[in-house]
Amino acid sequence: MPTDTILSEVFPLGSRLNDLGRLEVGGCDTIELAREFGTPAYVVAEDDLRSRARAFVAAGRDAGHEDFHVVFASKAFPCTAVLELFAAEGLWCDVASAGELHLALNAGFAPARIVLHGNAKSEAELRSALERRVGLIVVDNFDEIDRLEHLLADGALGVSADGATAHQAVLARVTPDVRGDTHEKISTGQADSKFGFAGAQAGDALARLQRIDGLALQGLHAHIGSQLLELEPFRAAARELIKLGDFPVWDLGGGLGVRYLAEQAQPPTIEQYVGAIIDAARAARGGDQRLLIEPGRALSANAGVTLYTVESVKQNVSRWVAVDGGMSDNMRPMLYGAAYEAHVADRFGGAEACVLAGKHCESGDVIVRDARLDDPKPGDVVVTPATGAYGYAMANNYNGVPRPPVIFCKDGDARVVVRRESLEDLTMRDAV
Repeated sequence: MPTDTILSEVFPLGSRLNDLGRLEVGGCDTIELAREFGTPAYVVAEDDLRSRARAFVAAGRDAGHEDFHVVFASKAFPCTAVLELFAAEGLWCDVASAGELHLALNAGFAPARIVLHGNAKSEAELRSALERRVGLIVVDNFDEIDRLEHLLADGALGVSADGATAHQAVLARVTPDVRGDTHEKISTGQADSKFGFAGAQAGDALARLQRIDGLALQGLHAHIGSQLLELEPFRAAARELIKLGDFPVWDLGGGLGVRYLAEQAQPPTIEQYVGAIIDAARAARGGDQRLLIEPGRALSANAGVTLYTVESVKQNVSRWVAVDGGMSDNMRPMLYGAAYEAHVADRFGGAEACVLAGKHCESGDVIVRDARLDDPKPGDVVVTPATGAYGYAMANNYNGVPRPPVIFCKDGDARVVVRRESLEDLTMRDAV
């Protein structure tokens, strides 16, 4: 995928330091963005999202696989503007709840391009998916098969437009007992996983799905984990799928890792990843199946940065730089030790060892443990790159902190696509 950024690939495509030494994202000066929109703020380079979407689609086309589809894992950035952009680019959408289904439909995804996931789908969620005729339901467990059978017998699917008996296309999610090199909290393909049918159960699950009137078993789904930086686990998963039978649809999930730190080794490119998936499918089955992949962070993580304002600086054993956000806008460092880098937005290249801490009443509210900043002072704008995945999605109101806005930037113009929460929003749902 082409890039014209003069900063590291941790930052959005096209990012640069302008003549004033300030970071620009999408042609917008981040210091000016902080002044206009306040902080914390999620800032997204719109063209970066579009470029990565097109790169995934082109990689499948260039690899010669005609029936290849890119399904955005909406959990990474479930924002209407992001979803609308990817829908316009022809992507499909992966949802894992009634809420994500609502967001996807509202953003313009055709139901036929929606894939419903989840290891604990409720009857209401399954009924909603059936009534809306989503493209695929990924079946996770036997209890879910029971629910689907009951709903179909109850007429949830109805009849098709031509009056014929309707059928819901489904995939069976299986755990291929393939583990990628990633944190245990984002590893999903091992035998002892909360997701999918274990190998010993898969045959029974497939047989039962094939017997239920109203279901059309199309194929298999497997996802082995997230933030994977090697390609062999994806090939290994494909080799396991073919052992379960010859099916016309394979969904090999997502998981391609991204670069969070400038010193981090370069992950596989989009083209290398897609090529490996398609080659593995061809080797296993001849490559004539419908093939789906579900990138999330690989589409959005590096498109976004988060802006903060320094509130205080103190020195004890460490130099503590506290900002006006933290675990309410980026939970990943606290959940599983995710690493980020940080910079003063108008003084890159700092060498002073600092702990970039959040404002919340938890000792673990640390965004970057080993930040290197240039003489940080109260009022400085600090930027953390690669926050376009799971920051907004996991944002919360801990300590009563309103959630940040999302700002789209393109060609020097900035627009708010999600407004900042107000204090009044914190009491909007009170039933008193």
